[in-house]
Amino acid sequence: MPVPVPTTHLRRQAPWLITAVLLLTAACGGAPAASGADAGPPRPGGTLRFAVSSDQGCVDPQQVSSNDTIYSLRQIVDSLTDQDPESGELRPWLATAWESNADATAYTFTLREGVTFSDGTPLDAAAVAANFDAVARLGPRASLPKGYLAGYRGTAVESPTRFTVAFDEPNVQFLQGTSTHSLGILAQATVARSDDDRCASVIGSGPFVLDSYTRDESIVLAKRPGYAWGSSLWAHQGEAYLDRLEFRIVPESGVRVGSLASGEVDGIGNIAQQDEALLVSGGVQLLARSNPGIPFGISFNHSTPLGADPAVREAVSLGIDRAEVVATVYTSQTRPATSPLASNTPAYADQSAQLAFDPARAGAVLDAAGWLPGPDGVRVKGGTPLSVELTWFANAAANRPTVELLQQQLRRIGIDLQVREVPIAENTPTMQEGRFTAAWGNLTRADPDILRSQYGTAGNNYYRLPAGPLDALLTRQAAQPDTAARAETVAQAQQLLVGEHHVVPVVELTTVLGVAANVHGVAFDASSRLQLHDAWKAE
Repeated sequence: MPVPVPTTHLRRQAPWLITAVLLLTAACGGAPAASGADAGPPRPGGTLRFAVSSDQGCVDPQQVSSNDTIYSLRQIVDSLTDQDPESGELRPWLATAWESNADATAYTFTLREGVTFSDGTPLDAAAVAANFDAVARLGPRASLPKGYLAGYRGTAVESPTRFTVAFDEPNVQFLQGTSTHSLGILAQATVARSDDDRCASVIGSGPFVLDSYTRDESIVLAKRPGYAWGSSLWAHQGEAYLDRLEFRIVPESGVRVGSLASGEVDGIGNIAQQDEALLVSGGVQLLARSNPGIPFGISFNHSTPLGADPAVREAVSLGIDRAEVVATVYTSQTRPATSPLASNTPAYADQSAQLAFDPARAGAVLDAAGWLPGPDGVRVKGGTPLSVELTWFANAAANRPTVELLQQQLRRIGIDLQVREVPIAENTPTMQEGRFTAAWGNLTRADPDILRSQYGTAGNNYYRLPAGPLDALLTRQAAQPDTAARAETVAQAQQLLVGEHHVVPVVELTTVLGVAANVHGVAFDASSRLQLHDAWKAE
């Protein structure tokens, strides 16, 4: 019978910060218990083989946003700080100390000494300044680091180990950004290269180095000899235990599960609901953690007629049965979305009252807007059927069955949802060029400023929202050092986003990994991405 390890509830940094980590381990008879339990001391050596479902087509941590790719790239780059998954507090990594001025427009850091990139060059203040200066020159793939450095004025190098980052306006979310892979520090030789060249190969300072990259096939990493500057949150300092990491791109969920069952790989991502019981009964460890940030949902392109139609947006929200979606498609750890922010994101505010499933009301809204039932059940207005194209990206096993179920649900209220699959490597150009009416997706970050980067009109504005009250709220929260005041502003932004149906939250992403019983020390960071410095295998 499955033996669950109790859920660990993480400490609160503030009343609105609740982060849950769930570790489930299955054991039948004498099968192993939790990862690392009764396994003895860690054993160095070996190769960890991991199968993921997609490849974003780039190995530059500053240009990727898909979890499948981040899992590998998080291992090759160090960050200035690390974020404690339990408390949300920032802890030392490359930086040993930091401070900000009173209005959060300048941050001064002290670097640890002796850190080098894998090409032997020093990771010093000049290297950090080169990284931050170059972010503004990166193309649209670098939307995440650009958001973290919003209003960036420059970095003043005071010594090899001391520098100050300055902004034109208060930027309270910057510090959390320094803990992410997106602001991980790369060698100056890498920073000087073109966007596309960086996507083919990068040089970092992390515990692993890039050994090879074959697009849509594999990302292979090798242990960095002499590594000695890990995060203060890690279980041990020094070199990683594993000699190699192999991330294989395996789009088919059944093939990934079969590869794990046969021992061809040691771990898999994107567990499908139908595979959960099979894996548990086979003694596989299921490691799970909710992802903070923007949950999976539908966002509309307001430059299109249907995306700009408030009645259509409202009806889509009312016509979705979130409980059915979760119960039908997702693993047992998953919960319906209740806000434009996932419930374990700082400043989350419950908006579930505005996200009710009410098909009768959806029909009334469409009737009032002139969208009347047609002979085939699809609503029509002025001779035009209510056909909404939903673009989705092939980077999660649950995406296809989810959008197909949404298609069935919305058909019941007279909306013809046409689903269009796009490769994850085409995500950025598709969004940037506005080649969509509605888009299905999510974005992970353990800070509420993720709303500004996605829905503020001063940034990328992929959704072509018109300027309005939302901008003022998102700008204000970015300049509020007071935690409680910022949380109140973010709550107002969430209420407005849902109230005007700019986004239709559907389901919170929970990262669920299947890991072989002899694998130990696999950890999640605060953004629910893999950290494998402490991972090891027992033979």
